[in-house]
Amino acid sequence: MATVPLLGDEEASADALAVFDEIRTLRQTDYVNNFWRSLAHDPALLRATWERLKVVMAPGALDPLIKEMIYVAVSTANGCSYCVHSHTAAATAKGMTPEMHGELLAVIGMAAQTNALVTGLQTPVDDRFQANPE
Repeated sequence: MATVPLLGDEEASADALAVFDEIRTLRQTDYVNNFWRSLAHDPALLRATWERLKVVMAPGALDPLIKEMIYVAVSTANGCSYCVHSHTAAATAKGMTPEMHGELLAVIGMAAQTNALVTGLQTPVDDRFQANPE
C-alpha cells in the first residue's frame, strides 16, 4: 500500500500536470505511471527527478536497452520491486528477448553470490584492478 495517495490529473497541481504532459509527450503515451503520480505531491521533486531521468536514460555511449537492463540489475540489488517490474517492461519494449532476460538474471545472481563471498572473505583488491594503483 502506498504511503501517499496516487494523484490523478484532477488532484495534481498545475506544475505536476505540466510534468505529466511532458511524460506523455516524450513517451508517446497517455499513461503516467504510479511512480510519477506518487511524486506529484512534491512538484519540485517530481520535476527534478523527471529532468534527471531524461538525461540519464537518454541515448548516449550506452544503448537505451543496456541502460534499462542495468536499471533492472540495480533495482534487483536494491530490492525495488516496482523498479524491477517497470524497467523489465521498458527493457522488453526496447528489444530485450527472453534469452537476454535469462542471461541478465544469471549475471545478477552470479554477482550477488560472488559479492557476498568476497565481502564475507574481505578479499583485498588486486593492485592491477585499482583505478590508481599505489
